[in-house]
Amino acid sequence: MTAPLSAKTSIAEAPTDDRTLVRAVLALGVGGFSIGTGEFVIMGLLPEVARDIGVSIPQAGHVISAYALGVVVGAPVLAVLCAHWGRRALLMALMAVYALGNFASALAPGYGSLTAMRLFTGLPHGTYFGVAALVAAALAPPGRRARAVGWVMLGLTTATLVGVPLAAALGEHFGWRAAFVFVGLIAVAAVVMVRLWVPAMPASHGASPLRELGALARKQVWFTLGIGAIGFGGMFAVFSYIKPTLIEVAGMPPALVPFVLSLFGLGMVVGNVVGSRMADKALMPTVGKVLLWSIAVMVLFVPAAHHPASAAVATFVLGTLVAIGPALQIRLMDVAGDAQTLAAALNHSAFNVANALGAWLGGMGIAAGFGWTSTGWVGAALGLGGVAMFAWSLASERKSRLQTPARA
Repeated sequence: MTAPLSAKTSIAEAPTDDRTLVRAVLALGVGGFSIGTGEFVIMGLLPEVARDIGVSIPQAGHVISAYALGVVVGAPVLAVLCAHWGRRALLMALMAVYALGNFASALAPGYGSLTAMRLFTGLPHGTYFGVAALVAAALAPPGRRARAVGWVMLGLTTATLVGVPLAAALGEHFGWRAAFVFVGLIAVAAVVMVRLWVPAMPASHGASPLRELGALARKQVWFTLGIGAIGFGGMFAVFSYIKPTLIEVAGMPPALVPFVLSLFGLGMVVGNVVGSRMADKALMPTVGKVLLWSIAVMVLFVPAAHHPASAAVATFVLGTLVAIGPALQIRLMDVAGDAQTLAAALNHSAFNVANALGAWLGGMGIAAGFGWTSTGWVGAALGLGGVAMFAWSLASERKSRLQTPARA
């Protein structure tokens, strides 16, 4: 069972009615849809971007890394600096910055300016999702916090299924810059919807940058971030190289690859919905079960990748691993004490670390000559690392509970 937010750390006096909750999470989800579309659409437009700005495709890939760096840096920095802001005002400001960054990306004349703009655009990503999760959890009735957070995250996962293909189609027909304009317009719509549908919420009483930094002194915060950064890396180890694996190993016709990639997005949606419901019933058992599920998925991916039909099923199942996201988000809220904003935002920094770590280690296996399917074994190893971190977290928490009465 998850412990409710204490009165000291709550950002709302009490859960509100269902209509207000639904409208609020819809507005927050549109913001997540914009961010998810903006983050992933460039991956399918790299050849067009490289050709237009006059660089190689690998060099153009640096703009993706720049965005990820912006997420990792921006999440803690903005969460700390803006800790005293009202929640609704902060969400609107973050989405406005995201819109501005995408419009500026569309106008970038060359490689240097585009890289800088993608770095800038990534800055509000983590803080937005962290604050949106806090707001959704505060509005939700008891026993539905993880589902409310999952609804917000549904905007991000739906983006991989709907937003990215739509933006990519616009980019192919009107140029890659049109894709960023599209993302910026969605972000503007999110600003308006947040203003209209998200209740005004003050920052928690006594919020300050110094107090937010207190989250970094809590061992369970670091354990939770470690679970996400390591245990979630397996999905990225496999998915980063899924296209060549489908073509070279499964023998899948290139024309079918976009369809299979849409199955991955569908798997993300399913995993997000199921995982959030599981987390509401039993938080930490859900984290453990998803980590074990991820190991099984990685191991089974290796033989499944050798046939088109089983490879397609494996790609769908791979997407379900995002089920761990809502659970880790709620866990961070529970262990962060009165440093809620920073802890919630750091969850997305951890996921971007997982992205970088998984892609790097998966690439090392391929470069070492172990083949495309070696990413499955790399992913399984990362899953085992996540289980080890999870077990360490439970042992540390159990030890602390046993020592507390002795000190009293």
